[in-house]
Amino acid sequence: MTRLKRNHPLPLYVQLYDTLRADINARRLKPHQQLPSERELCARFRVSRMTIRQALVELTRDGLIYSRAGKGTFVSEPKIDQQLKTLTGFTQDMRARGNSPSSRVLEAKLQVATDDLAQILRAPPGTETVLLSRVRLTDGVPLAVETVHLPHSYCPNLLRHDFAVESLYDVLEREYGHRLTRAEQTIEAALASPRDLALLQLAPPAPVLVMERLTFTDQDVLIEYVQSTYRGDRYKFRSALATRSDVRTA
Repeated sequence: MTRLKRNHPLPLYVQLYDTLRADINARRLKPHQQLPSERELCARFRVSRMTIRQALVELTRDGLIYSRAGKGTFVSEPKIDQQLKTLTGFTQDMRARGNSPSSRVLEAKLQVATDDLAQILRAPPGTETVLLSRVRLTDGVPLAVETVHLPHSYCPNLLRHDFAVESLYDVLEREYGHRLTRAEQTIEAALASPRDLALLQLAPPAPVLVMERLTFTDQDVLIEYVQSTYRGDRYKFRSALATRSDVRTA
């Protein structure tokens, strides 16, 4: 048993947080394993229930544990470490990790772009677009809500495909010859909306990562505008940076 140090400069709840986090990261506490009750943790670490609750709040906030009403507290799945190096679709990325991706289609229709959407797509006002909105799942667990807008002229009859089972990027390349080679995207933190809470099966308040992406073909054609909301408890994004001295100039 790890003993907490009363004379340590770190508060007891922080020491307890560090101890439980180390056990989770080392897989001594495995994903979906139930944690001991607050009473058991109090006895094990010889601290007050308030100290236990403070540590559990911090672990929950960092996505390391989750609670189920009436059942207890459990260890979360490790976060998906998404590298921001190459342009990949959700299906391709999940398969590369050995997971089983699937989708639930919320909307799939043609619509006339609003002035704002036409401006984003760099298209004339009144352009006909494809709207495809899906919940993206891995091994049956919802991870993201994704809404895609594409100019219909670049992918006529796209909606004859079943995007509950097909990959959009695979269809765009295989059937329409569009090779997607680069993207511009932004990511920001937010709290899940009521709609996202329901679709992602989250309890409020829940952090999410909101991404907007513009995707281009090898002919430098802007073909896609996508808005995605990822579960903050299951995702983290990673990028590699270089100092200016390492950047080559033309």
